[in-house]
Amino acid sequence: MHDPVRDGYQIVDDWDRHWLDFSAAAELSPATRYRRRLAFRLLDIPHHDASVRMLEIGSGAGQFAAEFVAHAPGAQFLGLELSQTGVEIAARRVPAACFIQRDLLLPAPPGAAPDFRATHALCCDVLEHLDDPRLLLRHAAAYMAPGCKLVVTVPGGWHCAFYRHIGHRRHYTPAQLTRLLDSAGFTVARAYAAGFPFFNLYRMLVTLRGAYLIADAARAPSLLMRTFGALFDALFRLNLMHPWGWQTAAVARYRGK
Repeated sequence: MHDPVRDGYQIVDDWDRHWLDFSAAAELSPATRYRRRLAFRLLDIPHHDASVRMLEIGSGAGQFAAEFVAHAPGAQFLGLELSQTGVEIAARRVPAACFIQRDLLLPAPPGAAPDFRATHALCCDVLEHLDDPRLLLRHAAAYMAPGCKLVVTVPGGWHCAFYRHIGHRRHYTPAQLTRLLDSAGFTVARAYAAGFPFFNLYRMLVTLRGAYLIADAARAPSLLMRTFGALFDALFRLNLMHPWGWQTAAVARYRGK
């Protein structure tokens, strides 16, 4: 991805290093688990539906893919991921799925024309890392069938040192996310400000922890981190979907031909 300069400092996105440094913390993060539950709820895919072709845009280390394949073992699954390290971890974790290293800010390489024609797609907390998220969405749409149901999640609410460290360019309101998706060729059925009140509280604590959290996340998870995560994982099940939450989400359909 790009390396923009912000306020005299260069933001560098090294996703291979990210998955090496933070994969253990990501596994235990209650926010990650909350977003996966939210994604499953909004995708609303029946068990054992063999007609589903599921596309994940930014498949990371395969956490969602593992749950999806267990949920719908007859469906096809394709994960597109910028990081080769992420692709390798995901392929070991979920051998039944297909993962491809792909920079969706660039056109498809010659001879690699996509033919997946996804019926469902997920883009979970990816767009906030991009200077040109519309370009990524347009390139990802080449893997979708017309009418493909797309679920997108992005952070809303406050920024902090930890989010800047992992490359967040911006956070989104539901209205801002709706405008972005519409400009990229998608019709939004519903946009949400999910996560009130406990996800908001969690994000406030992350903001207060700030730079210290960067060092915490790079170490093996401590008993305190595990306990903290388990507590918020339980509380997140009580979150509301609207209107004051800081986890922005949308359900849209691809308008393509």
